[in-house]
Amino acid sequence: MIRAGEYDQRITLQSKAVTRNAIGEEVVSWSDVALVWAKVMPLRGNAFFAANQQQHSIDARFLIRARTGLTTDMRLQWQAESYDITNLIPGTGKYAGTLEITAVKGVRDGR
Repeated sequence: MIRAGEYDQRITLQSKAVTRNAIGEEVVSWSDVALVWAKVMPLRGNAFFAANQQQHSIDARFLIRARTGLTTDMRLQWQAESYDITNLIPGTGKYAGTLEITAVKGVRDGR
């Protein structure tokens, strides 16, 4: 079991909506789903070349209390940065009642 004091960072979970403008172009917007407390564990950063440009990504794990309705099509915001959700892993054993979110910042979805 994770102590309540370990959830010391606020993250915002967001869902994606795609609409079309007057000339038929897709317009992506994000809406807030929930503001939750999380334990944040940055994992690593990578730098690589793609499309003749240097790209950066930062992987992180976010541990929150278990909740339903989240998908990998969503993203989260932490410290004014957007992270794309890559995996949602329900906690087991001593982590029962939690949800581990792995996420990446910087390379997916054109961000």
